[in-house]
Amino acid sequence: MKISGSYTIRAGRDAVFARLTDPQAIASCLPGVEDLNQVAPDQYEMAMTVAIGPVKGTFTGKVQLADINPPESYRMAIEGQGKPGFARGNGIVQLRAIDDQTTEIVYEGDVELGGPFAGVAQRMLGGVAKRMIEQFFSCIERQMGASA
Repeated sequence: MKISGSYTIRAGRDAVFARLTDPQAIASCLPGVEDLNQVAPDQYEMAMTVAIGPVKGTFTGKVQLADINPPESYRMAIEGQGKPGFARGNGIVQLRAIDDQTTEIVYEGDVELGGPFAGVAQRMLGGVAKRMIEQFFSCIERQMGASA
């Protein structure tokens, strides 16, 4: 399933990029993340609980940042497995300076579910993915305001 969208944050592009690629910010803002540990530069292992409709499960997996081009763009790949099945996602995040204190984040990518999780969750995936992304960027924005 393809996902795309944008989010605007009232902060400069350099600061937003730094926060979006900060492992502590990722861990505290990505909904459902219970544990995130760096295992190599720009690579992390995580545990995450996800609920889509009536299906809820804990996944363990990896987060990989790649093609990092500060402060303009980076790629992110996430994969996880658990009892409910598997989830994989990858995409590109681009940052556009609207002005010195406003940054538009534009994202696009693909999400794939498999196993028992996919049967129930596939129908609801678009809405849930969009909500999780909005929650992530909203949390980043709150952190930016608190540190300004």
